[in-house]
Amino acid sequence: MEVKTGNDRGHFIDNERVEPPTTLAGWRRFVEKDSATHQLVSPEHRKTMSDTARDTDDERRIDYHSELQVVRTSTVERVCHQGRLLTLLNRREHGARRGLILSGERTTGKTTALRQLGRTHELRTRQRYPSGRRIPVVYVTAPPKGSPRKLAIEFARFLGLPVISPRHNTVDITSTVCQVLIEAQTDLVLVDEIHLMNLATSAGEELSDHLKYFTEHLPATFAYAGIDVENSGLFTGIRGDQLAGRCTLLHTGPFPLNDEWEGLVATMEGTLRLHHHAPGTLPDLHKYLHHRTSGMIGSLSHLIRAAAISAILDGSERITRRQLNSIHVDYASERAFRGGDREAG
Repeated sequence: MEVKTGNDRGHFIDNERVEPPTTLAGWRRFVEKDSATHQLVSPEHRKTMSDTARDTDDERRIDYHSELQVVRTSTVERVCHQGRLLTLLNRREHGARRGLILSGERTTGKTTALRQLGRTHELRTRQRYPSGRRIPVVYVTAPPKGSPRKLAIEFARFLGLPVISPRHNTVDITSTVCQVLIEAQTDLVLVDEIHLMNLATSAGEELSDHLKYFTEHLPATFAYAGIDVENSGLFTGIRGDQLAGRCTLLHTGPFPLNDEWEGLVATMEGTLRLHHHAPGTLPDLHKYLHHRTSGMIGSLSHLIRAAAISAILDGSERITRRQLNSIHVDYASERAFRGGDREAG
């Protein structure tokens, strides 16, 4: 359903509710949703469109650019390859299963890579077992100031289990979750924001023990992602040593200024749907874009998508360096760029 707003552009708002991927319905939508597409109308056709039709087309292009276009970077490829190796190694394992930890700075693509690992695995599993009765992948985030009960509730929420009441203790919730996941033949569990779990605290120790319970009672591969995991307290003490001994650690980081970076910029430019944008403009600015974003893939995506939407709103229909300079991204990138040499590139 679309509802017309009261602004002068006649914008339309899509009222479809999008479930987050931390619920089963939201995860399945994420897995099944094809990459966003939009066919750019010809200049001749656009001239013949009514104001309302043109505004509607603009809104659809804004929606298209607002959606993250996933680029298969070397990081995503590496994570998907390593994740698949571990799921295959763990397939017949009856003892301690090996896991995967992604660690890196903010906006370096950790969550994107983790979700793409899950999506790739689920699509492959569906192809192998098309009945549709399985839940191959679970995706949750570590709860802030976490406790075993909070973690168990995150799993229960993903599965859509009945409302948890205060009379349900942690053991009851955990046992129910494990039983459902075993019956659903879940074989990949993704836990994001794992840096929130600090084993140097008593709460972190309890949460770690509870997560260990899940790993020992579920025949699944566990993959985690977090910010600067090595220094977050996750590998502290005996529990941390045990986790470190069971998991492969992969790092994500800023992209160096090299051919891959220039290719990423060119790929993102290829996703633009602007009427007057000159192809090759962004690749020509790849050095500037690297300086502007410190090589962070998340910041680059934000900058280009925001510039595209701005170009639609102001009617210019092209991205220029002047316009890119006017777009604000995350504070860390802004501080590095605006406080340093802005003439790079």
